[in-house]
Amino acid sequence: MTYLDQAGNKQAVVIGSYGIGPGRLLGTIVETLSDENGIVWPEEVAPFDIHLVSLDNGKVPVKETAERFYADLTANGASVLLDDRDARAGEKFTDSDLLGIPLRIVVSEKTMNEGVVELKNRKTGEVRKLPHHQVVDVSLSTGEDSEDTA
Repeated sequence: MTYLDQAGNKQAVVIGSYGIGPGRLLGTIVETLSDENGIVWPEEVAPFDIHLVSLDNGKVPVKETAERFYADLTANGASVLLDDRDARAGEKFTDSDLLGIPLRIVVSEKTMNEGVVELKNRKTGEVRKLPHHQVVDVSLSTGEDSEDTA
C-alpha cells in the first residue's frame, strides 16, 4: 500500500499496531465475564480447573481427605488449587468466588459426615452434593459426574 506525498512521490504507508496480546485478552475476559462476586473464568482459559476448599478447622480427617482428593484429582489430569489456609469458611468462599475458578469442591466435617462433597459451578451458581467415591469422576468441563446423583 502506498500514498502520494505533497510532491507527488509514492510513499509506503507506515502503520503501528499493538495487536491483541495475552494481557489485553485476559483484561477483556475479566472485564466482560465478571459478576458482582468476581471473575467467572471460562473453562478453556481458567488458571485452574478446580478450587478445592478444605474446611478442616484443625480436624485431621478433613484435612487428610482434602489432600487425598487433591492427589487423586491431579493424578487424573486436573489442575487443582487447594485452599487449606487457616481461615473462616465465609472468607474462603468469598475468595473462591472472587478467583472465579469454574468448579469449587468443599470438604468439611459436615460433608464428610454425609459421605459427600459440595460442588459449586461458578458460572451457574448451582450447588450440589456428590458422593466421595465419584469425586475423581467429575467432568472438569461441566462439573457433572458420570451418574445422576441429584
